[in-house]
Amino acid sequence: MAEEYDNEQTAEAPDDEPADDMPVDDIDDDASAGETPADYLAEIDATVEAILFASDSPLSTSRISATAELPGGSVKQAIARLNRRYEQNGAAFRIEEIAGGFCMMTLPEYNDVLRRLLNARKDSRLSQASMETLAIIAYRQPILRADIEAIRGVATGDILRGLLEKQLVKIVGRAEVIGRPMLYGTTKKFLEIFGLAKLTDLPNVEELRSGAQAEPPQKPAEPEDAEEV
Repeated sequence: MAEEYDNEQTAEAPDDEPADDMPVDDIDDDASAGETPADYLAEIDATVEAILFASDSPLSTSRISATAELPGGSVKQAIARLNRRYEQNGAAFRIEEIAGGFCMMTLPEYNDVLRRLLNARKDSRLSQASMETLAIIAYRQPILRADIEAIRGVATGDILRGLLEKQLVKIVGRAEVIGRPMLYGTTKKFLEIFGLAKLTDLPNVEELRSGAQAEPPQKPAEPEDAEEV
């Protein structure tokens, strides 16, 4: 017995029709050709992260958006995604809203460790006299204490001891003269603090001199001649 079908038709949805549960937003319009939405969001996150990492003060969303040339509203979304990633990875910092802007801050549980670090930095600050002595040793090493004092014109015993305690200077040998006085030179820590790979990376003395001569001291403004009566 044949079955009858009224108005037998088969309507098939086209293959390129998007599923109902697929979100549609402006990401596809902003993404570059050949760039997936995920890649585009990752690029935004990395850009916002780099700007906040380089800033030493809170930045408003409008400032970040203008600097990175990002579409409006994307900065806060990027910050939320970054904070979720930091939390999932167990990072020691978050992006916090401070004084109307955003900045990277370490979590409160690391305060004691960071306080010890900051105190150590304060202890390592150098006076002007120490910097002058350190510069002489860096450029003239190995050098005798007597030669340092001859250049500076003052005694340097206390300053040398301080530089030795801070591990910026070390005894590198003894001179082959009567009494065999000690020779001083810089340490690896000196290179680390001043961002040098090796001693030859120190600025050239002639460059320093030319730089100083390029900026002559400003003369005080001369009074205008009085008008003749």
